[in-house]
Amino acid sequence: MLSRRGFIKCASLAAAAAAFPNVALASLKKERSLAFNHLHTGEKLKLTYWAEGQYIDESLAEFNHLLRDFRTGEGYQMDRELIDLLHKLQLATENSGSFEIISGYRSPKTNEALRSKSSGVAKKSLHMLGQAIDVRLPGTDLKHLNKAALAAKSGGVGLYTGSNFLHLDTGRVRFWGK
Repeated sequence: MLSRRGFIKCASLAAAAAAFPNVALASLKKERSLAFNHLHTGEKLKLTYWAEGQYIDESLAEFNHLLRDFRTGEGYQMDRELIDLLHKLQLATENSGSFEIISGYRSPKTNEALRSKSSGVAKKSLHMLGQAIDVRLPGTDLKHLNKAALAAKSGGVGLYTGSNFLHLDTGRVRFWGK
């Protein structure tokens, strides 16, 4: 007999599979791959970051380098859940194109400089912890990407229609924007 916690976990997995059948099917795949285009550096990256049941350290290192603070050159280890979230969103939107990166890791120095110019930058931004990314996915309407991110319930989701990007993070589940 299942415990209450076990029952809730099974029910949650079944609901997720029903809501996102592509994501459920992808869990059976042997590889997870993504492509990126960093809008500030011009760097492009295609990588398989997970294969045969485990993460590929070399690919994660490339991902970390790509998402470094492009203003200072400082790198940081990005949260693995963030790259998994991007993969889930690609599957949910059925768009295997390249994510356009607006912002990944931000050093405290960069974050403070941005805060001094904008009220929209958090003092304790998860960008400084490698837990946030600002992206768009060409070929997928931003509001559709936002709906997929909200349904994933994997952390914070900020919709910035005026600047045409989506903030994603692996912090507590919350949302903002129109």
